[in-house]
Amino acid sequence: MNAYRLLLAGIAFACLLLSAVPLAANAACATRADLDERYCDADKDYVADAPVDPAKWRDPQTLVWAYAPIEEPAVYAGLFKDFTTHLGTCLGRQIVYYPVQSSNAEIEAMRSGRLHFAGFSTGPTVEAVNRAGAVPFAAKGIGSDVRGYNLIAIVRADSAFKSLADLKGRRVAHASAFSNSGHLAPRALFPGEGLAPGVDYAPIMSGGHDKSILGVISGDYDMAAVASDVLERLIERRIVKREDLRVIFTSGIFPTSSFAYAHDLAPQLVDKMKQCFFEFEFTAEMKSEFHGDERFLPIRYDRDWASVREVIDKAGASSF
Repeated sequence: MNAYRLLLAGIAFACLLLSAVPLAANAACATRADLDERYCDADKDYVADAPVDPAKWRDPQTLVWAYAPIEEPAVYAGLFKDFTTHLGTCLGRQIVYYPVQSSNAEIEAMRSGRLHFAGFSTGPTVEAVNRAGAVPFAAKGIGSDVRGYNLIAIVRADSAFKSLADLKGRRVAHASAFSNSGHLAPRALFPGEGLAPGVDYAPIMSGGHDKSILGVISGDYDMAAVASDVLERLIERRIVKREDLRVIFTSGIFPTSSFAYAHDLAPQLVDKMKQCFFEFEFTAEMKSEFHGDERFLPIRYDRDWASVREVIDKAGASSF
């Protein structure tokens, strides 16, 4: 009987120890902000901390990366070819560019560990940080100024629409669920102009800013919410003519796409990657495509994405 009691006591003690493990883990991750439960944010900078245990750091010899599918993914594969080559030489590793087809696919690829670093567009940056452990560290810019853009509402130049309030009950294109200027910012900002998405019209997801713009010109949509820099690129490529469109709303400035690494990459690899990013001067083709942007500049997510997080909070979780 004594042996039986000792056995029960041992089992109870073991169970107590096991039950304490999650509590200890939770105590270590007391601060998460909006991050998924698999991540911690002890320094309260709104991004996932690197794993405390060095055994969990990843330091692969082949690094896979992607850029936001703002437009046709194949466009960026060629555009970033010289940069990808530079990274391979600078890091002494094989760098593979992976053309993703959607922002959601890009986020899921980083969450699952298939992407080691990536360029995320403005809105998806927030979802990538919270759900995939992405840590934004760079953005495109000129001199010391990070590139910005505006949400604009466009209509055909020959239409009768003069203000957002004129679009009630009309066909209005949004880009995608995670897009800042293509969905989240309109939900947050349009109601103040007399047009509430989901109430005054049912947003039609076009699948991309370029598709929204072309859809307005073709007459598929009466209006579209798009990023100003995407429109400028299409005009510069002579895909659309400026005189065919009118802008009836312009927001304040938002930061453009971020470049982020997976939170569990080895710190020494991250430091070297940052060095390689910041020393790279854009090619002539990249400067032309990105409106004169010359290089990558350092950013802080907690500071530089504050306006985007405010828009998402104002738009509400139902935006997703």
